[in-house]
Amino acid sequence: MQDWIAVVVAAGLALIALGLGVALLRARSRTARAVAQSRAETAALRVQVEELERRITRPAAATGSTPEPQEYVITHLGEQEPVEPVRIERALFADLVLRETVVKAASLAHGVRRALDPETRNRIRFEMRREVKRARKQRKADTREARRDWQARQRAQLPDEGSAGTPHDVARSRRSAPSAHDAAGTPA
Repeated sequence: MQDWIAVVVAAGLALIALGLGVALLRARSRTARAVAQSRAETAALRVQVEELERRITRPAAATGSTPEPQEYVITHLGEQEPVEPVRIERALFADLVLRETVVKAASLAHGVRRALDPETRNRIRFEMRREVKRARKQRKADTREARRDWQARQRAQLPDEGSAGTPHDVARSRRSAPSAHDAAGTPA
């Protein structure tokens, strides 16, 4: 029984090899035809290019001089020529719309994925803390500067009669000094 299995497997492998060989020959013949066709097209294009080169060089050689520059007249200034709308088939339109939608969705998903990345969140948290500290320091510096300006204005408003203290110090010294009534010995 095992002899039959070996024969069947060998026959199956031979059929597969034969099928692969046929497929390979067909692919080679298609490739050979495509190469021959492209070579023929290349030869035809060479002939066309040579013909165009002959046309260009023949008029210049016949006159013996360079052609004079042509003058151009502007006939439309600031007007756009009407463009006729191109009719797009339904299948092509649906394909374009779906491609654009898929691209937008993919870019949005990529952006959200990057934004929710732990590394990005930690960087944002760090930057926010640093900005809060900077703003706090700036507010303190602004407050100190405003206080200095206010005190300088207060000092500038004081009379220059020899008092070196602040208005608060002057008022306190007046309250603590004995009045003329107290000096006379009348009870307070």
